[in-house]
Amino acid sequence: MAAKLQSSDSDDLVENHEINVTPFIDVMLVLLIIFMVAAPLSTVDVKVDLPASNAVPQQRPDKPLYLTVKGDLSLALGNDDVARPALGAELARATDGNKDTRIFLRADKAVAYGDLMQVMNLLRAAGYLKIALVGLETVGGPAAPSDAGAAPAGSPSPAAPAPSAGAPAQ
Repeated sequence: MAAKLQSSDSDDLVENHEINVTPFIDVMLVLLIIFMVAAPLSTVDVKVDLPASNAVPQQRPDKPLYLTVKGDLSLALGNDDVARPALGAELARATDGNKDTRIFLRADKAVAYGDLMQVMNLLRAAGYLKIALVGLETVGGPAAPSDAGAAPAGSPSPAAPAPSAGAPAQ
């Protein structure tokens, strides 16, 4: 309870009916600091060049479990490197033996499809069948093909419709 001091000669203090917001500001600053410290800890720090995707993003779980295939084909579970033979045991430790846990599989663009399938087969052999592939989200339409047999720059891609006779060429 706050009191308002008056210059009168009486010894009675009049109650102040205004809310003191200083404690609320202190609490908000402490919460801000907590969130600023906790936010970087909730991300994965393994650097990988992800391919782009135009799929509708799915809702992210509270604590996702990421398995990363790096460009040199080494594996990382979360931020920790994992050897391929020990992958099943590390997954069992990270998921507390729950085989229904969804594993978010990330891979560098340089990783070949066959190598990615080998990692998916390791996950299947360990009993983890719920696998989600992670990619970058694109703002526009579908990602352009990046293989060596793609059309030269400046020409329309094979999937693009040809311009009509009356339309100017791009």
